[in-house]
Amino acid sequence: MSGMSFLERLLDGAAVEWKPLGDVVLPTSNIKWKNTDRIYRYIDLTSVSLETKKIAETTEITANNAPSRAQKLVEKDDVIFATTRPAQQRYCLIDNDYSGEVASTGYCILRAKKDEVLPKWILYCIASNDFIIYVEENQSGSAYPAISDAKVKDFVIPIPPLAIQSQIVRILDTFTELTHELTRELTLRKKQYEYYRDRLLTFEEGEVEWKTLGEITRIFSASRVHKNEWTTSGVPFFRTSDVISIFNGVKNSRDDAFISNELYETLSSKSGKIQKNDILVTGGGTIGIPYIVPNDEPLYFKDADLLCIKKSKTLNSKFLYHYFLTTKFRIYLENISHNSTIAHYTISQITKTPVPILPLSEQARIVAILDKFDTLTTSISEGLPREIALRQQQYEYYRDLLLSFPKPEGDAICRDLP
Repeated sequence: MSGMSFLERLLDGAAVEWKPLGDVVLPTSNIKWKNTDRIYRYIDLTSVSLETKKIAETTEITANNAPSRAQKLVEKDDVIFATTRPAQQRYCLIDNDYSGEVASTGYCILRAKKDEVLPKWILYCIASNDFIIYVEENQSGSAYPAISDAKVKDFVIPIPPLAIQSQIVRILDTFTELTHELTRELTLRKKQYEYYRDRLLTFEEGEVEWKTLGEITRIFSASRVHKNEWTTSGVPFFRTSDVISIFNGVKNSRDDAFISNELYETLSSKSGKIQKNDILVTGGGTIGIPYIVPNDEPLYFKDADLLCIKKSKTLNSKFLYHYFLTTKFRIYLENISHNSTIAHYTISQITKTPVPILPLSEQARIVAILDKFDTLTTSISEGLPREIALRQQQYEYYRDLLLSFPKPEGDAICRDLP
């Protein structure tokens, strides 16, 4: 027995069948709008959160305003999987709250035959790495990739006895709940950070001195760089999307951009070089997002997209960074940019932006407090995001391991739990 794998011990001789999803799910029905005057909640392709795999937001619809894709009736314990952009893995289990509501035809509805398979067994099977690979191989279209309901239902899954399904689901639920607990903790910590940031950086009239940024430092824009001058290596070339991605702790979906060292030297001799502790701030679209330059390595940026605020002897760069994130400053930005179709934060506006001037020692004290919250809520190396990422990796490892039953043809290998 000691030489047996965990799954072999779990099965204890029980047989595992392999069936297409289509063989273990029930048919579903579409709504007949002309026969109803009820208000429905509509689960569209953005309703399901990619992070939590739960329905985050719906809209209310009736027969009079229902989108053409609002067709599929869902019930409790249905698993829905988005067949448009399927690599995003947008799926969830329908709970009591959304039973009887309407989903987009962009979802494949998987309604388990509960005498053969648990709904959550289906949920974890379509979360598996095997299913991700299957989707990549069977989706079609480049601009808007999609996979048909029929192809989804052709995916073959292992069907152990229900009691064994239940044991494995319980194990995976435990890992999932641990991740959710950390995510909830992160949400609370972020609110706590926002509270203390606003409290520490909100001042009564006459309490502190105020100066405009133009009075205390230099602000400049970049020289124009044409897209045909971008390269695949050289000096990093930042755009708004780069700063926003760094701020959100995610990888930019756009490819990295660079310019040649020669072009950098030519342009920076005119506009000025970016140095450690300068702040780049987004100036178009999503405005006012700050990025503190971490070192003196060459860096250039797109004109109009970003503006550079030079480090100041009067103002701690991290103090200004935190101030840019306060509720008061965000309201200020809305007030100066609300007349534009696309928001802009220009050199003229930044130059006139008032900021509080405190003794450097007091700025440092406030920064030390807020940096702790910032690290806890955003750091991918030591904060809660790192812990969540590790828990997610652990869940994914055990999920794929616990679903790795040997196939009849012997092409799957059962591994031991460590």
